[in-house]
Amino acid sequence: MKYINIAGTDLKASNIIMGCMRIKQLSLPEAEALIRTAMEENVNFFDHADIYGGGECEEHFAQAIGMNPSIRDGMILQSKCGIRSGYFDFSKEHILASTDGILKRLNTDYLDILLLHRPDSLVEPEEVAEAFDQLQASGKVRHFGVSNHTPLQIELLKKYVKQPLVVNQLQLSVTHTPMIDSGIALNMDHAQSVNRDSGILDYSRLHDMTVQAWSPFQKGFFNGPFLGDLETYPELNKLMDELAAKYEVTTTAIAVAWITRHPANIQVITGTTNVTRLKDSCQGSDIPLTREEWYAMYKAGGKIVP
Repeated sequence: MKYINIAGTDLKASNIIMGCMRIKQLSLPEAEALIRTAMEENVNFFDHADIYGGGECEEHFAQAIGMNPSIRDGMILQSKCGIRSGYFDFSKEHILASTDGILKRLNTDYLDILLLHRPDSLVEPEEVAEAFDQLQASGKVRHFGVSNHTPLQIELLKKYVKQPLVVNQLQLSVTHTPMIDSGIALNMDHAQSVNRDSGILDYSRLHDMTVQAWSPFQKGFFNGPFLGDLETYPELNKLMDELAAKYEVTTTAIAVAWITRHPANIQVITGTTNVTRLKDSCQGSDIPLTREEWYAMYKAGGKIVP
């Protein structure tokens, strides 16, 4: 397992994250087996959100593992808040109440990282700053970040928030690459050259923000996995089969390795509830794909390299 130091923190984090969005689908013994498998594979980072299962996923996680101080000390726990039923809410009142609920459900006194989930167009950054100050002073949250935010949305928050924003959680897979595409096809009359993300990947590297990739196996916004989709991605799957044989891993590991190979030290969030798939994902933590292989996968995913 490859570990990275999350800039602005003292956290040494696995570059594979166990995402807990679907953990409530499992029985408590099944959930415990999944969590313990992650820990046995040296994953120390677990991602939650207050909306996952309406909060039940956090509670299920804590019950399954029998959360106690000894177990907690070996984990980096992250959760997110700000999405409500049909709207977004970054008000001070909601951030504080959401955090208290998260801590109660996870049976812990503190979060290592709290993220603001999807951007709230009605955000009042002064309120966010007040909430973060209160959460930090009380010891309830040690570090802060965002999810699905643009560079200017981050800059607006940073004008008021004192704490470093250390993480941005963004969708990325070899078949969903907006944060890479326009940089490769710059100044071309091509759909790929359209800047859809305001240069968020380069911004993150310049400002020492760790990118966390969600939906690493999805071919779109929850449109299903590209792995095994021979109708839409025959060339990509053929290439991944070849690379899996070369590196003696599964194609799942190769899909993860395409992301972890990037020098931005991107973390990969696996949302699987399958123990075998989780193990396979962990194998992709530090596979040394060559530049030629990385670009070949990118092209096989449907993008151009001029």
